Amino acid sequence: MAEQTKPAPAADASHYDGYDYPAVKATPQNGHPGHTTPEQDDMVLELRELLEKEGFIDCETWRKEFKVDDLVRNFVYVEKPEVFKYYPQYYHKTDKDGRPVYIEAIGNIDLNAMYKITTAERMLSNLVVEYEKLADPRLPACSRKTGNLLETCCTIMDLKGVGLSKFGSVYSYLKQASAISQNYYPERLGKLYLINAPWGFSSVWAVIKGFLDPVTVDKIQVLGATYHAELLNQVPAENLPKEYGGECECDGGCMLSDMGPWQEPEWTRPPKWAQSDAAAAVAAAATTTTTAAGEEEQKQKQAPTTTIENAPTGIVTDPSAAPAEEGEKAINGAAAAAAGQATAPAGA
Repeated sequence: MAEQTKPAPAADASHYDGYDYPAVKATPQNGHPGHTTPEQDDMVLELRELLEKEGFIDCETWRKEFKVDDLVRNFVYVEKPEVFKYYPQYYHKTDKDGRPVYIEAIGNIDLNAMYKITTAERMLSNLVVEYEKLADPRLPACSRKTGNLLETCCTIMDLKGVGLSKFGSVYSYLKQASAISQNYYPERLGKLYLINAPWGFSSVWAVIKGFLDPVTVDKIQVLGATYHAELLNQVPAENLPKEYGGECECDGGCMLSDMGPWQEPEWTRPPKWAQSDAAAAVAAAATTTTTAAGEEEQKQKQAPTTTIENAPTGIVTDPSAAPAEEGEKAINGAAAAAAGQATAPAGA
């Protein structure tokens, strides 16, 4: 009599991807992580399986073409301090909800000067790397520290110096870069503060928000030069850089410190992409050893005196060879672009 196969236990939807951080949203809301019915869990798993078979083809194709896995492991943005003189964009600690705070200032963007320091391709590569590091290790570390699942950021976009006369060119440039966040890194907007909004921007915003979902509009605040009290309602003073009304003064400057729970041993873990790299190295070594042993055995059968002089070796990919889209693309930003797509990666 054939042995009956015992049904496999239902998958733990809350830890579908094997992460060890909390998988429950802090605010109870039907259908959100940790607040789902068994029926909803089954539907989510069905959808994920379907998407993994059919729906992620474009994204996976893009990741392979852009060599994202190689970039996140190997890309080094050595020119960052110089680029930040014109276009600072950085993560810095957390807000009162425990989310990463992302700060971006677009008022001093000077493409001609920046392209003497870096290239559009490297700026775009940096964007992708920061998105990958937001997903792991930043958000997982913040989730562990708060004890709740966190999937979004609190973004501060500084519009100081962006007059309406040149806003069009800045907006056009940043909008091109925002396409990558919209297509491949969506739904990262928790809160968005547009500070130092130039005169007349309120009129622009009044038009923009008419096209947005009310839920998205509720996440966005447009503030002038007197924004400090609003920011401090959301970001603890000790976490907010002093230049924005807080008390934080990191050694070497907040914009280059990358301080946050992801730097604290109690909360951070090696990111999966780093673990995958190590696992790949072990697997490659094992494969090499097995292959070499098999070849040697075969050669010994054919000619006992023959030895293997060259065992197979791994291939090291040069991250600088990663292709990038042509044209002017920079870090995701522009207030209207960010609001229009209702996402924020790294930020906007």
